[in-house]
Amino acid sequence: MADTTKPVKKSSPVKNGYLILYNAVSAALWLTVLGRVVTANFTSNPQAVYPAVGEFCKWTQTLAGMEVLHSLLGVVRAPFFTTFMQVFSRYAIVWGITGLFPELALGNGSGDAYSSFAYSSMLVAWGVTEVIRYSYFALSLSSGGQPPSILHWLRYHTFFILYPIGISSEAYLIWRAVEPAKAAVSPLYSTVLFGYVALVYPPSAYFLYTHMMSQRRKIFGAKAQKKSAK
Repeated sequence: MADTTKPVKKSSPVKNGYLILYNAVSAALWLTVLGRVVTANFTSNPQAVYPAVGEFCKWTQTLAGMEVLHSLLGVVRAPFFTTFMQVFSRYAIVWGITGLFPELALGNGSGDAYSSFAYSSMLVAWGVTEVIRYSYFALSLSSGGQPPSILHWLRYHTFFILYPIGISSEAYLIWRAVEPAKAAVSPLYSTVLFGYVALVYPPSAYFLYTHMMSQRRKIFGAKAQKKSAK
């Protein structure tokens, strides 16, 4: 996800404290998700991931809805549309896909071994991304904008690998939900899912990926200019 928790200006102590707390709690929650996913895979198999973390992950991701409010109310300077699109796409997964069709994550019924693996790989991509992102902002806010250099590097480089893993895993789960949605929900919902994964997901994924590339160029381009000016 993009810089959805970056403060607008120099924050008041109350706003700054709130953002530090929000980011620190979010980092801890996603670290818990990531730990449970890794543990379940190592001690059992991908089919064990959903029972271990599915419900916890759903509510952890739901908390990210606060970032839409942060952007809307001007608490952070992230663009509202980008923030909304990122949060909505995750909501669509945890509520509209695995929430309605847990068999996909479990790898049984209408699911398969690949869908349970996709669920695990998706959560690993989400978890690593969010632990880095929230830690980055929590430490930036608490240290006057100077997070550890390794965290800064990870923030703007790991998305090259994690985004394709996460996006392809999400798309696979949505595609696998098209058929069961006909009987379990309605043919209309099935059509919506098909249209979403076929027509909406590709341009949305491209937009978000290039947005992060743009952010990276902006950040590291500015650093290079500062070094050359010295």
